[in-house]
Amino acid sequence: MAEEKFYAKGPGNEGFIKNLEVQSFCNLDGECGMFQMALYKTEEGKYYLYGACFGGTKNGVMISDVTDPQNPEFIKHFQLVDPQEYPTTTTPKLQIADDLMICAMSAGSGPDALVDQSELKDMKCEVGIRIYSLKKDPLNPEFLGYWDCGVPHSIGVHRFMYNGGRYVHLSCESDRFEGMIYRIVDIADPTHPVEVGNWWSPEQFADGYPGRTVDHTAPHVPAFMDKGWMHGPPFVRDGKAYLGYCGDGLYVLDVEDMTRPKCLGNLRFMPAFSSELAGARTHTALPLPGRDLVVVTNEGERFQFFPQDKVLKPQAMNNIHMVDVSDPTRPTLIAEFPYPEVPENFPYQNFNVMQRVNAGPFGPHNLHEPMDGKPWLEQRGDRVYCCYFHAGLRVYDVSDPYYIKEIAYFIPPNPGKEPEGSYFPGFPGPRNATTEDCIVDDRGNIIIDALDDGFYILKMKEDK
Repeated sequence: MAEEKFYAKGPGNEGFIKNLEVQSFCNLDGECGMFQMALYKTEEGKYYLYGACFGGTKNGVMISDVTDPQNPEFIKHFQLVDPQEYPTTTTPKLQIADDLMICAMSAGSGPDALVDQSELKDMKCEVGIRIYSLKKDPLNPEFLGYWDCGVPHSIGVHRFMYNGGRYVHLSCESDRFEGMIYRIVDIADPTHPVEVGNWWSPEQFADGYPGRTVDHTAPHVPAFMDKGWMHGPPFVRDGKAYLGYCGDGLYVLDVEDMTRPKCLGNLRFMPAFSSELAGARTHTALPLPGRDLVVVTNEGERFQFFPQDKVLKPQAMNNIHMVDVSDPTRPTLIAEFPYPEVPENFPYQNFNVMQRVNAGPFGPHNLHEPMDGKPWLEQRGDRVYCCYFHAGLRVYDVSDPYYIKEIAYFIPPNPGKEPEGSYFPGFPGPRNATTEDCIVDDRGNIIIDALDDGFYILKMKEDK
């Protein structure tokens, strides 16, 4: 184990680690957690970590200096919109490339769970993307422009990809469609973003099916998850887009013409993979750099979506899959990632039993996302990093795509919080450690954030 000073220990779990070393821990401002993170390296060699606020009482971005991985420094909370004026607006995700910080704006989850749904029509909200420049001052981003998705009080934009250049690839709500679709926004002029292309699963077009309508004024309930709607993010590489599309699984599109994406292939994972209570039946489709391989995940579910009569029932496997896309018209499942290793002296028999005893998320969540437009990120195609919710950070050797090996893990200590002290007060029971997102920089530093906690910086022992 690493030194005690790095841990805010909680009862029942004081942290478990294998083949990793903890370099540091930062609890941010102690009042707000982070969901998705983005890293930015300045021309002077400074590394800044930006974390999107999602849940709790704040929107916006948490900014920290991680230039020295052993001594990270929380700098500030950067507010995007006034929470009093926009009480339902949150910032679930962000991306940084080409000196631009792009933030997803959503009013369909997070704090709005605490708002009377009948009052939504009278509240201001933002549902789209905000664009900022980091060029002049990375600590005080300069607002450039805003694009609205056109569906008030919806999820708006959730996951998206920006790898530099003129196009932003969104998983986004759209009028007359059920659930999020793929939308492409041109930011050649970041002060006036314009949508130039889109694509959707056929069943999503509500007007094409008798008896089905879209009521965007009703409370958002993701009943459409069983079928096809896009969770994302849409990853674009070499003229193709790879989409994680919930019940529809993996889609591969031809996007050589951004104004008219064309479907090339599809591979479904449900059934038998993905459970009744999965967060997103198919969550992420990540193409590995330099290889005709795509890593696909089925997300585990979170506390508040577990009805008490279903907590003790077995759920289908939410897992990580390896897919060969050498023929994009015929994506082929070639391997499954192994079940996360259970540490010696872990307080539960396994992570499924843990989930039933104290209902909470078990299953894959966010992956490290290498992108060539972000040279400060590790770009390896033979290693995969995944935050596996209660199972912590998991590191895999995928050099042989048919024989995948888990080589390291880190389960953080429990944060020791009760529901009333949580950033997500709707979650029941004492907090268990839950990892959300991970980033690996070009120096080999692994940054993970934990729900109801701050962020950790780790290093593979073999890489030191």
